[in-house]
Amino acid sequence: MRVALNTMLGGLLGAALLAGCTSTPSFTYHRPDQPEAASGYTAKPGWTHHRYAVAAANPLATDAGDQILKAGGSAIDAAIAVQMVLTLVEPQSSGLGGGAFLLHYDGRQVEAFDGRETAPAAATEALFLDPDGKPLAFDAAKVGGRAVGTPGTVAMLEMAHRQHGKLPWATLFEPAIQLAEQGFKVSARLNTMLAKDKYIAADPTARTYFFDAAGQPWPVGHVLKNPALAAVLRGIARDGAKGLLTGEVAQAIVDKVRAHPTNPGLLALSDLAGYRPKMRAPLCHDYAARGRDYRICGFPPPSSGATTVGQILGILAATRSPTTTLEAGTPGSDEMLSVDWLHRYVEASRLAFADRAQYLADPDFVTAPGGDWSTLLDPAYLAARARLIGAMAMPDAPAGTPGPQKTAYAPMPAQPEYGTSHISIVDAAGRAVAMTTTIEDAFGARQMVRGFLLNNELTDFSFAPRAADGTPIANRVEPGKRPRSSMAPTLVFDKATGQLVMSAGSPGGALIIHYTAKTLYGVLERGLTPQQAIDLPNFASIGGKVPVLLETGRFDAATMDGLKARGHALKEIDMTSGLQAIQVKREGGATTLLGGADPRREGVVMGE
Repeated sequence: MRVALNTMLGGLLGAALLAGCTSTPSFTYHRPDQPEAASGYTAKPGWTHHRYAVAAANPLATDAGDQILKAGGSAIDAAIAVQMVLTLVEPQSSGLGGGAFLLHYDGRQVEAFDGRETAPAAATEALFLDPDGKPLAFDAAKVGGRAVGTPGTVAMLEMAHRQHGKLPWATLFEPAIQLAEQGFKVSARLNTMLAKDKYIAADPTARTYFFDAAGQPWPVGHVLKNPALAAVLRGIARDGAKGLLTGEVAQAIVDKVRAHPTNPGLLALSDLAGYRPKMRAPLCHDYAARGRDYRICGFPPPSSGATTVGQILGILAATRSPTTTLEAGTPGSDEMLSVDWLHRYVEASRLAFADRAQYLADPDFVTAPGGDWSTLLDPAYLAARARLIGAMAMPDAPAGTPGPQKTAYAPMPAQPEYGTSHISIVDAAGRAVAMTTTIEDAFGARQMVRGFLLNNELTDFSFAPRAADGTPIANRVEPGKRPRSSMAPTLVFDKATGQLVMSAGSPGGALIIHYTAKTLYGVLERGLTPQQAIDLPNFASIGGKVPVLLETGRFDAATMDGLKARGHALKEIDMTSGLQAIQVKREGGATTLLGGADPRREGVVMGE
C-alpha cells in the first residue's frame, strides 16, 4: 500500500464544481420509519454485509449513508450525508458548528483531511485565565462564546468531496433537509442528554427548540422539526462551505459568540471567511498480531489519538513473555482482561499519556521530537519504555526522550475532554472512511444558531499556558492554532498485500484512545469480531496519579482486588463509548464486511 504524503492544501475552492458529475444516477431520498433505541445498554447483534457497509451513531444517519451508497455514491459521499443528518438527530455530539478528522482510502493510498477548529486571530494564551492569572473552571470556560473555535467540518468535507465525490454535492444534503423540514422522532438518548444537562436551557434559542412550554425536554418519540437548520443546509448545498462561513449565517455565528451576556468570545467574520482545511500525511506504523503483519494508519497531530493508541499497543506488545498466552488471541477467552494484562495495559497507557502531555500539539506551531512524529512510535523507543514496567504500578510515569533533543515544552496538566461521534464506511469499490467528528462537550458551548449548536472546542487547549517556571506548554492557546484532540479515526491494512482490514473509531474525549485501542486489540490480537470487541468492558488510564477507570459493574471483585494489590487506585464510572467498526475479511475470493456498533449508544450498521 502506498501512503500519500500530501503537502498541506489550503483554500476553499470555487463553487463552480459543487454540482459534481452530471452523468451520475438520480437520487431520491426515502424517509424511513425511525427505529428507537434505549439510551442505556442495548445489545447489538453485529452485522454481516458483502458489498458495502456504513456504521454511524444514529439509525437515521446510518440509513442516509446507506441510501447514498445504494445510489452509487462513494464513501466520502455517504460520510457527508451521515454528518448532515447527525447535525439534526444527534446535535449534542457533532454538527455544522464543529470540527472533524477524516481518514480516506481510495484503493491506493490513505489521505488525512483535517477539519479541526482554529482559535480566533484575536485569541491569546491568557484566554482561559481569570483576572488573577489562574485557570478558569471548565464549566465557566465552556458555556458561552469564549471557547467557540472556527468550525471546520463543512469546509473539510467540501475539500474531500471535490477529490472523491461521485454524486453531486447538493444531493448529499437531501436526507438531512427532508428530515429537518418534515421532522424526526426524538430519540431516547437525546431526551436523556437534555434532561441531564444543566446549561442548554439557558440559551433562549436552544430552550425554544429542545424543550416544551413547561421547560421539559421533548419526550421520546416527539416529532421535532428544524426549519432553521433546513434553510442553512440548503444554503450550503447551493454555495458550499461559503454558505456557512460567509454571509448571514456567519454573521449570526459571530453575533452569538461576541454578544454572550456573561462569557463573550473573540470569533470574527474574518476567522470564518479565512478558515482553511488541511491535508496531512497520515500517521502509520507496523503492528504484528497472530502471525500477521498489519499497517495501522491514524490521524497525526493535532490529534493525539493515533500516536497514543500506537504507543499503547507497541509498549504492550514489547511486554510479551515468550511463555505467556495472553496475546495468543483465542476468540472468546477472558485472558485479555486478566489482572496481569490489565496491569500492563494501564502502565503502557500511563507512559503513552506522559508523552502525549509533553509533546503533542498543532504541528504548525510545535516541532515533533526528533523532527518526526514517528519517533514516538519507533519500536526501539517503545521497547525501552516497556522496560520501565514492572510487577507493581510505577510511582510516576515520566515522559521519554524519543528524539536526539529534549523538548522545550512543559507537560500539560490533565483537564476534561468530552463529546464526539464516529462514522466508519466501506463502499462497493473498496474505498473507506474513518471519520471522527465533534463539537467537544455535550451540546458544545450551549449556544444555538440557525438550528445548530456551536462548539466549545477551544477548551481542548491547555488552560494554563505555561508551567510555574515559565516554560511554555505545547498545547497552549495561540491565534489560528488548532487544539490538540484525542480523536482516533483508524484504518488498518494487511502489510503484505496492502488490502483494507478495518475501519474503526469512537467518541469519548480522552477515553477515545482506550476505546479504540481495546477494539483494535480485540480484533487483531484475539480474533474477535468487531461487535465482540466493542462489547468488551471498557477500561482506561489517562496518566499521572489519576485512578484507573473501570466500567461500572463490568469487572469482578477478584480482578479489582488484583489490580489494587499491584498498587493501582481504581474508580468505577459509566464509560459510554460509541464505537463503530467495520472489518473486511476475504476468503476464497469472497469479501465479507463485519460491522459492529456500540451497545452503549443507539448506533447501527447498514449495508448490502
